[in-house]
Amino acid sequence: MEDRRKHSRHSTELQLEVFDLHSGERLGRIVDLSADGFMLFSDRPQMADVVVECRLVSEQVIEGVGEITLGADCLWSRPGADGKHSWAGFHIIDLAEDQAAALALLLEQL
Repeated sequence: MEDRRKHSRHSTELQLEVFDLHSGERLGRIVDLSADGFMLFSDRPQMADVVVECRLVSEQVIEGVGEITLGADCLWSRPGADGKHSWAGFHIIDLAEDQAAALALLLEQL
């Protein structure tokens, strides 16, 4: 399968949780992150081809960054091996300039 990513992905030891911006519902935990997108590990399946507005929340504030708000498109979703969890890949499609700077700062720390 061809890798079309423009930016390298960074796995993270940080606890980065993703929440729906409007409902506040926890969507899952980020497994890896890039300037273009992220892979999510979730307790429930995510819907592919659905755009979500979300907050990435770090358990640790890094240089003033503890949260990033963005819009992302779920490109794919697959069940986990245990049948209870799921994996999903998201492409970041909406990111304000200040939020992009915050994401870049966070990526430097990974």
